[in-house]
Amino acid sequence: MNIGLIIALVAILLVLVLGYNIILQYNAKVATAKKQESARYIAIIDATEELIGHAHHMPYSKSLLLCLNNRILDAVQNMHELDPKNKQLEQRVEHVKQQIENLRENFQGGESAAFKVPSNDKQAIVMLKLVKRLRDTIRNEHNKGRFDTEAYVAENARLETIQIRINIENVIKRSNDAIVRGQPGTAIQLLRKGLDVLSTKNDPYSVQAKEKLKTMFDDLEKRRQTQNASEQQQILDKQREEDMDVLFGEKKKW
Repeated sequence: MNIGLIIALVAILLVLVLGYNIILQYNAKVATAKKQESARYIAIIDATEELIGHAHHMPYSKSLLLCLNNRILDAVQNMHELDPKNKQLEQRVEHVKQQIENLRENFQGGESAAFKVPSNDKQAIVMLKLVKRLRDTIRNEHNKGRFDTEAYVAENARLETIQIRINIENVIKRSNDAIVRGQPGTAIQLLRKGLDVLSTKNDPYSVQAKEKLKTMFDDLEKRRQTQNASEQQQILDKQREEDMDVLFGEKKKW
């Protein structure tokens, strides 16, 4: 056989092998990228479903629930685009769409649950973290054009009021606890911080809370002033008695 022909065949074989490996590497890279993208969407779905799960413990509006469910729908649809032959994803898309439609038609006016005052600092912190996550989420959805501007502004203001309410109700509870423990100074400091938070707020809850905190603060200040005056009078009376003892005490016998 011609040596030149053998060399040519070997060269062609090498090119084929090299091309096959390149294709394999490319396919593996594409598959890895799809897995990573799917994992990102799964994380979004899990995090959003967790947020929705708190709707029984925190007051969620219809607008907020629609935003969260649409976020899940977008993630599921993107996953289905990555794997169009996946029947489970196709069914999941339809299921989420039905959920959104039911929410639009059947959600009663108002909020999903009544506001519950945090029973302690730990619970207040958990609630505040949840509100922060919700505000971050709706801002992200708005930035991506999936949440209407008017709805976003209204919902963000509502969540901000809830955030303030958690803080203020916790301040009131801690202040009352401090008063019971006989620590009016601590209660006054807490109330002063609460009033500082409310100083620039003018929504209905903040106005009402501001009046309540001011009444508590003024009452404690009045008590403290009365107590200070009483203590000062006691000191003066004691000093007067000591002076009288010096002036009219028994004289020493020489």
